[in-house]
Amino acid sequence: MTDALPRTVLQSLNQALHQVLADNPQVVLLGEDILDPYGGSFKVTRGLSTAFPDRVLTTPISEAGITGMAGGMALRGMRPVVEIMFGDFATLIADQIINHIAKFHGMYNSQVNAPVVIRTPMGARRGYGPTHSQTLEKLFLGTPGLTVLAPSHLQGSSEIGAAGQLLHDAILHQDGPTFFVENKLQYLLKLLTSEDLQDYEVSESLPKDGFPATCTTLSLRGAPKPQITLTAYSYMAHLALQALHSLAYEHEIFAELVIPTRLSPAHLDPLIESLQRSGRLLAVEEGTGSWGWGAEVLARAAETLGPKLKRAGRIAAQETVIPVAADLEEACLPQVSDIISQAREMVQA
Repeated sequence: MTDALPRTVLQSLNQALHQVLADNPQVVLLGEDILDPYGGSFKVTRGLSTAFPDRVLTTPISEAGITGMAGGMALRGMRPVVEIMFGDFATLIADQIINHIAKFHGMYNSQVNAPVVIRTPMGARRGYGPTHSQTLEKLFLGTPGLTVLAPSHLQGSSEIGAAGQLLHDAILHQDGPTFFVENKLQYLLKLLTSEDLQDYEVSESLPKDGFPATCTTLSLRGAPKPQITLTAYSYMAHLALQALHSLAYEHEIFAELVIPTRLSPAHLDPLIESLQRSGRLLAVEEGTGSWGWGAEVLARAAETLGPKLKRAGRIAAQETVIPVAADLEEACLPQVSDIISQAREMVQA
């Protein structure tokens, strides 16, 4: 492990894993090809097996088996962390998560806990095609007993970055299971420091239940009252921030951006506060829109604000398989230009 501060989301997550293994002997890592020198498909586990050879365990290609074993280890007092090589393969572990691990605490009268963290990279834009590019976390949203997290690319107040701190806290300080969604393109994003964000007003909020998952609200410093609220998570938050900047400087439309890191159970108080200022909501996600995160956000905003919510819209991937060809893949996924176009239509209509 390097002593240097992380500069990217990937480094932030890697340092968090080093730290939790050093801090707690009950933490074990399980996954396919996570040993050095390979260090996992996206190198998030690089260096871990060298530093902790007895607790970083490579496994056969059996996602359901890995996850089921992790559930049993958690019941015996350990804190297992599972890496699923591609998020598309999360469908193979749905039975273990939804029908077993997420239920243990409630099914056994709160006498047992299952602190399993399942990490997996989602998302497209790398030409991996229909079965290695999907964004499927909506399949797990709303599962009772399961927390779904998606880190941001902000530095935050932690030395290891907000992404790493979120993973660290999910592993060591939560007693229930967590589905931790990482976006492939997010890995190499630079952690945005206060210096990078000096043109923005930035505020952070934690859920009232004390869960350590920050929701961040950004707006241009000194901007007029916002005309629209954008909300997005993971890599889409990166694109939405670019859209916010362009809307202001090219179209004189001022927006606030709300970036949640806990998707389920939802933490929407900061979003509602922003909507009380702007009255317009545009939710942006990389997965398909039908029955998804954006639909739920819009529904909850409408329930809470009623007629005070003047306009609501959402941007998501097309309802199709994800192509391999770069131009076709780009065409089916949300882009910065899509956010700008829809925000302009919603404000100027």
